[in-house]
Amino acid sequence: MGCALDAILPQQCFACGAGSGGGVLCDDCRAELPGRGRARCPVCAIEQHQGLICGACLSAQPPFDASRAAFDYAFPTDRMVQALKYAHRLSLSRLFVELMAEAPCPQADLVVPMPLHPARLRSRGFNQAAELARPLAAAWGIPLRLDGIVRDLDTHPQAALPWKARAGNVRGAFRVRGSVEGLRVVVVDDVMTTGETLAELARTLKAVGAASVENRIVARTPAPG
Repeated sequence: MGCALDAILPQQCFACGAGSGGGVLCDDCRAELPGRGRARCPVCAIEQHQGLICGACLSAQPPFDASRAAFDYAFPTDRMVQALKYAHRLSLSRLFVELMAEAPCPQADLVVPMPLHPARLRSRGFNQAAELARPLAAAWGIPLRLDGIVRDLDTHPQAALPWKARAGNVRGAFRVRGSVEGLRVVVVDDVMTTGETLAELARTLKAVGAASVENRIVARTPAPG
């Protein structure tokens, strides 16, 4: 049935427009997604030779303990993330989950999605991080708490701010709902740029007893330059 539908309604590759055989991407574009399989800092997920801890994390350990990113935030991944968030292309979340699940399963006790402020959730209609976290938690066999984190502050979008202003923008933005005492927590999100939002969430989780915090993200913005 699927093959028959593909023949009637052939799907085009999101990146290059060629026939994709019913998938979001054709085989060539899927194989060439930016940053896929590259060595990264195990703490902040920035590309790093041989997967060693980067200089920034050695000099100042972030509040989180580890991060994994499936790709770089560059074409076509950046357009794909934007299409998921702003054009409701939920089929993209299935592709992201499939590729994120290729990484080793986290050693954790709880999965939480990066929350949206209620006003933004009403405007967008869904939380893209929750759409990723739900199937990932199921694949990993780790309990999921969709409402485990509350975003109390409706902050300015981080992407619209200079990098140096981003830490202050999210300070005090989160509140933990339910106990995380002694738990190893995995936070699922779509994009990590400076890491300030994830750092603030990790700081909030550890302040109420979380044993460790690991980030699993779709895409990491490459280092400037």
